[in-house]
Amino acid sequence: MSQGSYTAGNFQLTIDDESKKSTSYLKSVDGGFVKADIVDEAIGAGVHHVKHTSVATIEPFSIEFGLSGAKSVLKWIQASWNREFSRRNGQVVHADFNLKQTFIHEFSDALIMETTFPALDGGSKDAAYLKVKFQPERVNTQTKPGGSVNVTDQNIIPAQKLWLCSGFRLKIDNVADTEFANKIESFTIKQGVKALHTGVDRFPQIEPTKIEFPNIVGTIAVAKGGGMQAWYEDCIANGMSDDKSIKQGALEFLGPDKSKVLFRITLKDVGLLSYKIMPSTANSDQIKRGRFEMYVGAMELDGSGDLARG
Repeated sequence: MSQGSYTAGNFQLTIDDESKKSTSYLKSVDGGFVKADIVDEAIGAGVHHVKHTSVATIEPFSIEFGLSGAKSVLKWIQASWNREFSRRNGQVVHADFNLKQTFIHEFSDALIMETTFPALDGGSKDAAYLKVKFQPERVNTQTKPGGSVNVTDQNIIPAQKLWLCSGFRLKIDNVADTEFANKIESFTIKQGVKALHTGVDRFPQIEPTKIEFPNIVGTIAVAKGGGMQAWYEDCIANGMSDDKSIKQGALEFLGPDKSKVLFRITLKDVGLLSYKIMPSTANSDQIKRGRFEMYVGAMELDGSGDLARG
C-alpha cells in the first residue's frame, strides 16, 4: 500500500531551545529554503556555455502568528526596535491535520527584517495576527515523522481570541479625541539586513543596518476630529515650528471589552503630515470622516499587557 502525501496543516515555532516555545498558534509559514546562484561561462569563440552554481542564498522566513504564548518573539522584536540586535536559533515543526510531526525546518543566527501589524477597524470581527520576516544565516531541513505537536493548548486558543482587529485605541498627547479613530491602516517596521560574502563560505554572513519606522495612517469621524483639525491648522496650514508640533503617543491593543490593554506600541516624536476630509456624497447615509497621516520618529513595543505576557 502506498504511503499518503504529507500535509502541513499545523505548525509550531521554537526559538533557541525546546523549553522556549514562542507560540503554539502559527497561522502560516513560508520561505527559509536555500537558492543557489548560477554562473554562466562562455567557452571559446563558439556558442557553447557552461553553467554551474556558485554561492548560495537563503530565503527569509515569513511567519504569521497570534500573540498568545509569543513572549519570546515579542522580546526579539522589542530588542530589534531598540537596536539591541540579537540573533536567534530555532525551528519550525510542521504537522499534519492529525497533529503528527512530519517535517522540521531548523534555522540559526537569524535577524528580524520586518514586523507587520494588521489593518485595524473598529467594525471588524476578524482575529488579529502579526507577520514577521526574519533572515537566517543557516538552515537545515529534514522529513522527520514523529510524535504529536501540541497546537491546541487549552490556554492558547482562548487567549488568542482576545486579540481582534477591532480592539485598538490611538492616543496622541495634547490632541483631543484621537481615541475615536475608527481605522488604522496596516504598517510595517523594516530592519535592514546586509549580506557579506567571504572567500571561504558558500553562504553569506548577515549584519543589521538601519531600521525604518513607517507612517501611521488612519481615519476618524469629523465630529470627533476637532483635535486633528486643530493640529493640522497649527502645524500644516500655519507652519508651526517642529519643536512645538512634535507629539508623543501610543497605539494600544485592547481586549474584547475595549478596556483592558493587551499590549501597546509607544510612538515617539510624532508629527502630522496631512489631515483631510474624505470624499463623500450628498444625501448619503454615511459618517463623514477625516483621513490623517503621521510620521513617527521611533517606536517601542511595550509587552507588559496581559496577552503579551502569555
